[in-house]
Amino acid sequence: MNLRRITTALGTMAAAALVALSVPTSAFAAEGILTVNGVSYENPSGCYPVDWFPSSVTNNTNAIAEVRSGPGCTGQVQWLVYPGETYNTETAQSVFIL
Repeated sequence: MNLRRITTALGTMAAAALVALSVPTSAFAAEGILTVNGVSYENPSGCYPVDWFPSSVTNNTNAIAEVRSGPGCTGQVQWLVYPGETYNTETAQSVFIL
């Protein structure tokens, strides 16, 4: 193999390694079911809206769900819903889970 092929092969492997390491952590989801106002999400990840009040969040996953005061998972965290817990709210507008 000549030097040019070796250099090209090493460059290709380095680029592939960089892409593999730059995958965002949001690709990982919680395992289980998150239920927001009766709507169940299997292996959830990310932000979910709270569409009406009063509302409930049941967390049957292996991750903690953050109940947030603003839409689109903005605002302050109002409550942390741990695995196996249910939280009822009249003010939250979204739920975030990783």
